[in-house]
Amino acid sequence: MEIRAIQPSEVEAARRLLVASGWEHGVSDAEEFRKLLSRSQVALVAVEGSQVLGFLRALCDGIANGYISMLVVAEQHRRKGVGRALIKAAMGDDRRITWVLRALPKGVAAFYEKLGFPKSGVAMERPGARRSMSLPKV
Repeated sequence: MEIRAIQPSEVEAARRLLVASGWEHGVSDAEEFRKLLSRSQVALVAVEGSQVLGFLRALCDGIANGYISMLVVAEQHRRKGVGRALIKAAMGDDRRITWVLRALPKGVAAFYEKLGFPKSGVAMERPGARRSMSLPKV
């Protein structure tokens, strides 16, 4: 398995992986997903041959703060170290940087706690408005 920056030819595979895993916001539209990636400092894939096993997107100032925005691993490759490898590659070795994330899906908090992310009592959030998908009138 190789962890590296996502290549243009892998963007659609990463997007499909997110959609298959239940992500909707920012990934259902291919062009919007490309725009999302273009504004990210970190966009990594875990690959084996030409198969995308996992994907991670993060934002980081490289000095003090980092935010892991998206992490997904193909279901058949979970519990094999893919997610852990993506997280470690994104965060690097600089222990001065505080990394934050949102562990939303049920059951993932334990995964992040094993990687050194304790639950925080100081984080606050202002959720963005979700775009509604209106159907055309018939």
